[in-house]
Amino acid sequence: MTIKTAEYLISSAKVEQCPQAGYPEYAFIGRSNVGKSSLINMLADNSKLAKTSATPGKTILINHFLINKAQEGKIPANPADQPWYLVDLPGYGYAKRGKKAQEEFERMISTYILKREQMTLLFVLIDVRHDPQHIDLEFIEWLGENGVPFAIVFTKGDKVSKGRLGGNVKHYLKELSKQWEELPPYFITSSENGMGKEELLQYIGEVNAMVIKS
Repeated sequence: MTIKTAEYLISSAKVEQCPQAGYPEYAFIGRSNVGKSSLINMLADNSKLAKTSATPGKTILINHFLINKAQEGKIPANPADQPWYLVDLPGYGYAKRGKKAQEEFERMISTYILKREQMTLLFVLIDVRHDPQHIDLEFIEWLGENGVPFAIVFTKGDKVSKGRLGGNVKHYLKELSKQWEELPPYFITSSENGMGKEELLQYIGEVNAMVIKS
């Protein structure tokens, strides 16, 4: 699957404000400063699509980007090329937010993930440079308890040596296997050199085609 067009659509403070069109939605979430905006820009081949910042915790709304906007009167021959939304969710675990603000963010995120019918798949971003973090494992466990379809995206794959990269991923999967009989799909990416872009987009395309057919 190829992203032919990508455009910012809307930022929503509440799930009720999200677009009403029934396109499938693929949402991206992770701890603050995990490289989410950079990954989105890499996938869309547009360095200015999602705003990046050196300061963590900048995403405070649910941001929708319309991918492969349908041309009037034209139906894509390939189901995988049907329009879909890429959704940029606020990062979790930003310690400098006040308790009340953090609770509001958690409520917004959980409401979107659990109640948004169009939410087709959630990509959980993990910084591959670090050991498994309790907050990520706890979030993934919560997804499993609630039956949320998700995949893991390891980010910043260019920041470590090839040997350490494989070791870190293996360590993380081993940690997950303590809780999961079947591991979720996972991808290793880098927004700097495009690592994993083709595999991730192909996976979205395959899921998109199944959603359209169903």
